[in-house]
Amino acid sequence: MDLDNREKLIIAATEKLEADIVDFAGRLVAEPSTLGNEISALRVMEAELKKLGFETRKVPIDPAALAAHPGFAPVPWGYENRYNLVGLRPAGAQGGRSLLLNGHLDVVDPGGPTFWHRDPYAPEIVDGWLYGRGAGDMKAGVAAMTYAVKSIENAGFALRAPLTVAAVIEEECSGNGALACIQAGYDAEAVLIPEPFGPTILTHQVGVLWFKVTVAGAARHVLAAGAGVNAIETCFPIISALRGLEAELNEGPRPEAYRDIDHPLNLNIGIFKGGSWPSSVPDTAEFRGRLSYFPGVQYDEIRQKILQTVSAAAADNPWLTENPPQVEFYGFRSDGHGVDRRQPALATLNDCHRTLTGTEAAAYIATCTTDVRAFHHFGRGQATCYGPVAESIHGANERVHLPSVMQTAKTYALFMARWCGLVG
Repeated sequence: MDLDNREKLIIAATEKLEADIVDFAGRLVAEPSTLGNEISALRVMEAELKKLGFETRKVPIDPAALAAHPGFAPVPWGYENRYNLVGLRPAGAQGGRSLLLNGHLDVVDPGGPTFWHRDPYAPEIVDGWLYGRGAGDMKAGVAAMTYAVKSIENAGFALRAPLTVAAVIEEECSGNGALACIQAGYDAEAVLIPEPFGPTILTHQVGVLWFKVTVAGAARHVLAAGAGVNAIETCFPIISALRGLEAELNEGPRPEAYRDIDHPLNLNIGIFKGGSWPSSVPDTAEFRGRLSYFPGVQYDEIRQKILQTVSAAAADNPWLTENPPQVEFYGFRSDGHGVDRRQPALATLNDCHRTLTGTEAAAYIATCTTDVRAFHHFGRGQATCYGPVAESIHGANERVHLPSVMQTAKTYALFMARWCGLVG
């Protein structure tokens, strides 16, 4: 399908907004919105939405109100002065289909400065790439989706359906942000999320859960180390057993979509703590991990496998038999899913991509999880990811390719025109 005259005006209007999109992305990157510190980025987002004419509303995350929801992930931290933000654009006429654009403002910690070539919160453009923590994951995408809405107005049109822009938190750890928005009634017939997987259409993603294992030891002065039990070293066989579970899951039955992906399920030991003195045998240690599982498998099944694996490892150790490791589950407990890309929203998105590029959009089979999970399992619409090209997300020197950010913005603007319908 070629661009009609109205669509050409919209694409031209989007291209004229490039400087605004890049500037907004950079201002978001400059805010260190790690877990519990999201408010500064939310304030930047709110000011931008108001400048662009959106009605804004704060959406709190209330653990008491969400406790009974099957998608809620209990977490050990609090929600005071933490919230999501939505921007509302009412329909200019009737007859269209509603749309929600969702993006997360939370970022992971940049880690130590050793491997960063620049301050992770001092955005810098080099050779067409914007550098900084969150540049790819996913603040440039948030800027693109937000200004794509503005391009419709700048081209002289309105939409035939309501549109919502949702800027959420905790995508990186629980999914409770997007869930709270759905619970508050912010949903639509289609949901697009500009995660940095490139101009692809996400059709599958794995399930993910987080857990913590705490191990007790017996403290001694190092001169009598043989009489003690080193809690840190006692963790090693448990981690080895969990690696065995990881291998078992990868070698077992898998959905067709994951058939040709090498090692699609990954265990990650992301945090390790233990001991208090180099010359003392440590009496406690803990590690925290993430494990993924295939679509079609339920959280409770993998939870039980982890418990059984840790228990079996403990049974081979006399100390752990008498002092069993404690296993806790918190944060992600997000089942995977798969969808048919022939769904109307995904098919329309592919048509927009093909119009702008001349090629079909590739399918993206994710070995991670995204906020699509909340909309798929608990929302009413068809949801997918389509976004810019990024490198080193969660790593040092994270960057996003600015031409791909503009590609995302133009595709989103065209999708709005075709999915929601135009007035004017």
